[in-house]
Amino acid sequence: MRVHRSVPTALLAGLAATALALPLAGPAAAADPDARAAVPARGTAHMGMGVLQHDGRGPAAPGGTSALAAQTEGVDVASHQGNVAWSTLWNSGVKWAYVKATEGTYYKNTYFNQQYSGSYDVGMIRGTYHFATPDTTTGAAQADYFVNNGGGWSKDGKTLPGVLDIEWNPYGASCYGKSQAGMVSWIRDFTTRYKARTGRDAVIYTATSWWKECTGNYSGFGTTNPLWIARYASAVGELPAGWPYYTIWQYTSTGPTVGDHNHFNGDLSRVRALANG
Repeated sequence: MRVHRSVPTALLAGLAATALALPLAGPAAAADPDARAAVPARGTAHMGMGVLQHDGRGPAAPGGTSALAAQTEGVDVASHQGNVAWSTLWNSGVKWAYVKATEGTYYKNTYFNQQYSGSYDVGMIRGTYHFATPDTTTGAAQADYFVNNGGGWSKDGKTLPGVLDIEWNPYGASCYGKSQAGMVSWIRDFTTRYKARTGRDAVIYTATSWWKECTGNYSGFGTTNPLWIARYASAVGELPAGWPYYTIWQYTSTGPTVGDHNHFNGDLSRVRALANG
């Protein structure tokens, strides 16, 4: 007589777990490339980090832009560029620079001294920016951290007002888990504290598509905070609500020497005017 042996329960559970772990066949099982991408280390974020991925590169959408006759070339840099060849940039026509100072309340640019002092030493007008992480601490706390670690301002004719870099979250959800109203409140918290500490209205760096998604295209900062728009195309295209023109346009991430290049909407005298407040 043949004996039918039952399969142990533990073995059945193991086989089921193995089957669940195996990839499913067919196109429906193809993984999202963005989901496979490694999350970058905290502190490595920089201006425009998400522009190509989320906003793309190409012809501009129609929209309200106002460009003056002259555009003055500038760059923005962070620690991933290391020691910057400032003399090379100066000789190529770059006249101003912004340097990342801080991120959240946990990171300071490890190349800050070379980048901030080096740009000044070759004759550039320079300033600093803060990469915002609204999911970690309040806007006021991050404004304080920024001012205390390189984000201050002095009326010496060579120091530009600080920048709030507010864009896609490289570490998680694009809008940092905030509602549109919550994001507007966070930005206002930062800009209000920054002005209280320095006497200057912070420049706001962003992209129109992010601003629409994460603030609901809020228009309330256009009368106080200069706009630095990110758009990698032949024209700047549509601007966020409330701003009739841009002050700075980051137009490429593949420019000479450092990658991120920008047009200031005016000649060098207008750059100096922004520095002097």
